[in-house]
Amino acid sequence: MSFQPNFVWGAATAAYQIEGAAREDGKGLSVWDMCSQIPGFVKSGHTGNTACNHYYRYKEDVQLMKEVGLQAYRLSISWPRVLPEGTGRINEKGLDFYDRLIDELLENGIDPYVTLFHWDYPHELYKKGGWLHPDSSDWFAEYTRVIADRLSDRVTHWFTQNEPQCYLGLGHFTGEHAPGLKLGMAEFLQATHNSLLAHGKAVQALRQTSKQPCEIAYAPVGITSFPVTPTPENIEAARARTFGITDPGFWMNTWYMDPVFLGKYPEDGLRVFEPWLPEIKPGDMETICQPLDFLGLNIYHGTPVQAGPDGQPEIIGNAVGHPETMIRWTVTPESLYWGPKMFHERYGLPIMITENGLSSMDWVSLDGQVHDSQRIDFLHRYLREYRRAAAEGVPLKGYFCWSFMDNFEWAEGYHERFGLVHVDYADGKRTIKDSGRWYRSVIESNGADL
Repeated sequence: MSFQPNFVWGAATAAYQIEGAAREDGKGLSVWDMCSQIPGFVKSGHTGNTACNHYYRYKEDVQLMKEVGLQAYRLSISWPRVLPEGTGRINEKGLDFYDRLIDELLENGIDPYVTLFHWDYPHELYKKGGWLHPDSSDWFAEYTRVIADRLSDRVTHWFTQNEPQCYLGLGHFTGEHAPGLKLGMAEFLQATHNSLLAHGKAVQALRQTSKQPCEIAYAPVGITSFPVTPTPENIEAARARTFGITDPGFWMNTWYMDPVFLGKYPEDGLRVFEPWLPEIKPGDMETICQPLDFLGLNIYHGTPVQAGPDGQPEIIGNAVGHPETMIRWTVTPESLYWGPKMFHERYGLPIMITENGLSSMDWVSLDGQVHDSQRIDFLHRYLREYRRAAAEGVPLKGYFCWSFMDNFEWAEGYHERFGLVHVDYADGKRTIKDSGRWYRSVIESNGADL
């Protein structure tokens, strides 16, 4: 059995993680440019100043994508590379880079899937208040129109934002990610509401500005719980934990998704966050809830649960020695079956996995190759579960492996390698890993050989 004939196979990256050229050709600074200079913020003092040097080596990288057999490539635009101050003045050299990259992809038969925001918020707008500023959603809409005006004659697949749980929660609540803020809950929820408004206004801008029919989606983390055994009670417990809000944190789904897809904040969340809720102005929820074509989900792992004696979800701890990736995330292939299934049931849209993969212990062997057998096994297990969801009728649009190439892994610097392509950061040399060649065979069979 294979996936549907129109299923899309790709890989993903993000601008700050691979581009480099952080201060070249008129690019403005992002909050990650700022924070990576703070001693101790990123492991080993690493920065994205050079990263994979994709800004100058993009043609070589597109040829590697072609060699791996990618049908699609999910990239992100660096907002401050295009608008150095975040609004107003356009940096034509920055736009020209994305022009050339899109053309190069299309010339090589690779369909670009463009993410407008993957965490590199303009530093100049951060200084004005960032996501806390009441105009922040309008700033994002202006940026969206600039990108759509230039690229929508060739780009027909768009994502507004990537992983709001991370750039808001880790960036504005725990301070682990840029901009490194530890806001109070009221301020955090205000930033979240403004970010959701920005998503809605970006969708409106794309619909109004696109020069051809397009598909628009949203790519949050799909935080998945799954039943330890598939009894009706355990399935319901897994669903309740996946979509419930029981305490005031940020690792949750519905606070970021229900407004986007259902036009309202979840009732349990409104109760939990009641002391800190921002003002929700007339028309806000209508702005946030714009028609979307599918739901992108970033899923790497999940949590096994069962129904407790009272029927409430009960987390089952992983056994001692349970498989883990190098970044210490558990290996739970079931999450790529249960996650797409449950999110489709709740929101009614087709699903696309926009990130999935692992950090592994990769290096170039004496024979000049990178033998990453664990990545092959990991992807094989997860894709089989994803195919099981497809076999049961869950509408699946595609799969994007994270990531196409090793890159700057945010606060972990260059210590984690997620790529299908190995990057030697000393000289920039690229080497397709065994997993990249295996992935090509999966694409060629449309998953039939899994």
